Amino acid sequence: MNSVHVVQVNLHHQGATGRGECRPYPRYNQTVESVIAALEAHRANVESDDIEAVLAKLPKGPARNALESAWIDLRAKLSGLTAAELMGVKQPIARETAFTLSWGSVDEMAKAATDAAAYPWLKIKIGAGGLAQVLAVASARPDARLIIDANEALTTSDLPSFLAELADLNIALIEQPLPADHEENLPETALVICADEGLHSIDDLARLWAQGYRAVNVKLDKCGGPLAALDLIREARVMGFTVMAGCMVGSSLAMAPMLTLESLCDVIDLDGPLLLATDIEDGLIYDGANVSPPSKTLWG
Repeated sequence: MNSVHVVQVNLHHQGATGRGECRPYPRYNQTVESVIAALEAHRANVESDDIEAVLAKLPKGPARNALESAWIDLRAKLSGLTAAELMGVKQPIARETAFTLSWGSVDEMAKAATDAAAYPWLKIKIGAGGLAQVLAVASARPDARLIIDANEALTTSDLPSFLAELADLNIALIEQPLPADHEENLPETALVICADEGLHSIDDLARLWAQGYRAVNVKLDKCGGPLAALDLIREARVMGFTVMAGCMVGSSLAMAPMLTLESLCDVIDLDGPLLLATDIEDGLIYDGANVSPPSKTLWG
């Protein structure tokens, strides 16, 4: 993947422009057209400066995220404050981001892991048969902290043996090994299992903790924007979850709001622009594994 379809919202007021970006995700039956339609349905209220009322009506998801992100960016530009100040969080600093390895054969992924020597954190997306690739990457880069994204591919019957195979590796997190709608508790393990597709709002946290999840992957396009993410992250931290700042693949404009919340996140997985052929103008600066906070020109 080196390109994706995204929706950008621009809010203009008193000579300033606030911007937000989202990525409609087919997994949730979202399209560019459906997101635009959801936003257009509220155009009159947005243009009459009743954005908070619109945000209260929009369901959690990409349309709400793009609008809320643009609204925060606009408020920052009009007030002279930073987005971090407006949201009541610390000013962001440069952080190490995980880097996602492209799927391939065992040899290809081992080489990709070696080539990504600048990245202390590597993410591997796998299906039901990806154990050999994980072992190859772990062998090629024993120094790397690994995030295994199973994408709901495993079953309750094969998960225990899968976890046993990973027990002695340098595994930081295992994302969503079971389908998001599973009701069973996770098997006992010393490994940290992270909810991704199973997490959409703050209301999911109690159920996930009871099932045995001990980390959450917070994505703006799922929870509905930076402020919704902030509430979710704060509650997750109180409960004891490890918090990962995650993303759909998108430009730096989509990463910037989540990066602004980095001080509350234990793990950063915001490599979306690195997976694209080209990024948006004035994009985030990536120096090896380190990603710097967004410039005011980009967002916030």
